[in-house]
Amino acid sequence: LELNQVIFPTYGTVPDQQNLHTPEWVDFDDKPDSLFFKDGQRRIDFVLVYEDESKKTAHKRSDRKKEKRKRQVYESNLINNGLQLEATRSVLDEKLVFVKVHAPWEVLCTFAEVMHIKMPLQHNDLKTQASAFSWFSRLFRVDENIIKPEQEFFTAPFQKEHLSNFYIQDKDTFFNPATRSRIVHFILSRVEYATKNNVKKFGINKLLDTGIYKAAFPLHDSSFRHLSTDPNCPSERYLLYREWAHPKNIFKLQPLDFIRKYYGEKIGIYFAWLGFYTNMLTVAAVVGVGCFLYGCLKKDNCTWSQEVCDPNIGGNIIMCPQCDEVCTYWNLTITCESSKKLCIFDSYGTLVFAVFMGIWVTFFLEFWKRRQAELEYEWDTVEYLEQEEQVRPEYEARCTHVVMNEITQQEEHVPYTACGKCVRMTFCTSAIFFWILLIIASVVGIIVYRLSVFLVFSAKLSQHISGTEAIRKYLTPQMATSVTASLISFVVIMILNIVYEKVAILITDFELPRTQTEYENSLTTKMFLFQFVNYYSSCFYIAFFKGKFVGHPGSPVYWLGKYRNEECDPGGCLLELTTQLAIIVGGKAIWNNIQEVLLPLVKNLIGRYSAAARSEKVIPRWEHDYLLQPLGKLGLFYEYLEMVIQFGFVTLFVASFPLAPLLALINNMLEIRLDAWKLTTQFRRLVPQKAQDIGAWQPILQGIAILAVVTNALIIAFTSDMIPRLVYYWSFSVPPYGSHSTYTMEGYINSTLSVFNISDFKNASKPFPPLYRDLRYPPGHQHQYEHNIYYWHVIAAKLAFIIVMEHVIYFVKFIISYVIPDVSQKTKSKVKREKYLTQKLLHENDLKGVKKNMDKIIKGADSTFQPKDE
Repeated sequence: LELNQVIFPTYGTVPDQQNLHTPEWVDFDDKPDSLFFKDGQRRIDFVLVYEDESKKTAHKRSDRKKEKRKRQVYESNLINNGLQLEATRSVLDEKLVFVKVHAPWEVLCTFAEVMHIKMPLQHNDLKTQASAFSWFSRLFRVDENIIKPEQEFFTAPFQKEHLSNFYIQDKDTFFNPATRSRIVHFILSRVEYATKNNVKKFGINKLLDTGIYKAAFPLHDSSFRHLSTDPNCPSERYLLYREWAHPKNIFKLQPLDFIRKYYGEKIGIYFAWLGFYTNMLTVAAVVGVGCFLYGCLKKDNCTWSQEVCDPNIGGNIIMCPQCDEVCTYWNLTITCESSKKLCIFDSYGTLVFAVFMGIWVTFFLEFWKRRQAELEYEWDTVEYLEQEEQVRPEYEARCTHVVMNEITQQEEHVPYTACGKCVRMTFCTSAIFFWILLIIASVVGIIVYRLSVFLVFSAKLSQHISGTEAIRKYLTPQMATSVTASLISFVVIMILNIVYEKVAILITDFELPRTQTEYENSLTTKMFLFQFVNYYSSCFYIAFFKGKFVGHPGSPVYWLGKYRNEECDPGGCLLELTTQLAIIVGGKAIWNNIQEVLLPLVKNLIGRYSAAARSEKVIPRWEHDYLLQPLGKLGLFYEYLEMVIQFGFVTLFVASFPLAPLLALINNMLEIRLDAWKLTTQFRRLVPQKAQDIGAWQPILQGIAILAVVTNALIIAFTSDMIPRLVYYWSFSVPPYGSHSTYTMEGYINSTLSVFNISDFKNASKPFPPLYRDLRYPPGHQHQYEHNIYYWHVIAAKLAFIIVMEHVIYFVKFIISYVIPDVSQKTKSKVKREKYLTQKLLHENDLKGVKKNMDKIIKGADSTFQPKDE
């Protein structure tokens, strides 16, 4: 179905003013909560805001004239397409004009059919059995007397010719406000306003980008602080704020159907996923806290930590310098405090928790698929992508090439040829790799900073600290280097995020995806790739590279031929990884809250108080909403990104910090209410949009889940000391390698240290032979400074552990995925029942009508040829 439009041919010529339709001008009727035109009958489905060109002073007169012409042609074309417009001047600022848009019944029916919008046929007549836990969940639900449960209907794509088959009680309420706004926005996005060089200019988005319109949005139905004074307004925004966004509801379940009804499926599916993820985190948090408490209880019985702190054992062990020239020997007992902390995190409980999280993430993804399938059916998005999603206006505008469709054997218009598409993909892929390499370069820069600044801290830190022994104990050169590098890494990450956001959008715009879903999926993939490398690269470095390739005293490994490769903190790299995670995750949460909550709140407060200072007049609903902040073109993209990055920290590195799920749970319980508060109070109402699922985030989550098994296995094997301790306990504490009669951890610390002859130092001479942490033969041995048999036993055990852990968890994940179906039997029955009713009501009735017509034709023919009675 094509839109009948008046086309503005060029910028230089203007159609006759008599051919242009203009909105009806009215004055504000002093009804602040009204959602209707001045007649009180026609509902406001959308609002356009522009600044009166005659009152502008900053632009040239010719520019103002062009802007006015484009706007007039655009509004005329809206009227030609059946929309009704009413213009009202602002109460607070006479330069602003609000154009209210109403879609009549005929327009709604026509475009509902064009957009394949599903509408109700009849009530759901399938019997449902109450869950055994429904009595428990009822304690956390919103009171049904306040927000009534939505009625379940069987639905079908709307067709005007079958209007009588649809469940229509009232034409005014058949299309709810969210659906009406979506239809109007569809029209607004496709109406033309100009052509230039045979290129059509159309759509509200371009008019907003060029400043011809200042805003375009659907109206909130009331204030969030109180009920609407207009009896025809349902005050759903007020109910959402009171029963969903208010902090008092932090332990209540979300009214998802009501959220979907007000904001649309795209917003609803985000909060459904976030709520489901938060609920699943409860189980992970309980197990994580249990593992943490187990580590705390076992801390005092940690034999190897006691040996480090023992003045007769650790106190007599002198360690090699950790850098050249400025570093000196150090006593092993200075790692006493960090070894005690390490006993908490590097325990057998952590191993159990890492295996548990590998299985937990599978349960989370599989049960989410089932929940998502239920929502797809209940919210009528099962066949959305195939039937309902429209081509992006930006794509349509570039369709200048004609190609032959292999399926239909008909000509169709596309924006680029096959060769052009190949060139675009090559350019975009190259750009992505370039920016990823730039991120890696920044990580390398931070590593060089760590290597260089460690020398400075080692030489000067102890000289400039004049304080108690406790400060000297905790503020070591390693700790100072780690904390400052983590802070710098966080600042670099935040700066790069701003840059990469713009880069990802530019690359995706250049790709020119066909539909909005394809656009968002493409942008999601790019942004996550950038964010993945940006956020996780420093953690991967600490976990798997730092301290692994350092050589040995007398023959260290150097970066860039100048900087000696850094070793782990004396307490191990596991604690340093935990520090890095805490700084990045904590700083990210604080920064996001400032960006997402405080900034819009401050902007709205400034706008509200400045408006109140100018006038004490009654302000209409559309002007109240205009003073709110726009959410932005990407909508909840950054909310998803924030949660998926958090999901990565919770799963990829959970072996280093079992309390991560608990912190994520607390954060998410607040995040749900903060996002809800932000949407209901600080932002204009979004255009309701359809969404079948969480889009490209689903395969990203699955990829993280698979990678998490590998990373946690590697952390336990190579970053923690669990495998070396087990090898010592079962093999090297007893004969033939050990001297103890029973399995024990006594002597473990000594077994992990190797002797180095100081005469082998270059230009150095010291009075006693120091030790260093490695598994090598001592000087004088025929294989001096080479790895000993203990080292190769440990390597074999680490590799065996990784293989066994991965295969066991992957096997369990496969069994779970196979046993749990993606779609429940109840949902399958509903889908089949709906298809049956659609076939019966819409198609079989057509056949009956055709049959009756044929019978009439046949009877008519028989009577024509029947001989007349004499």
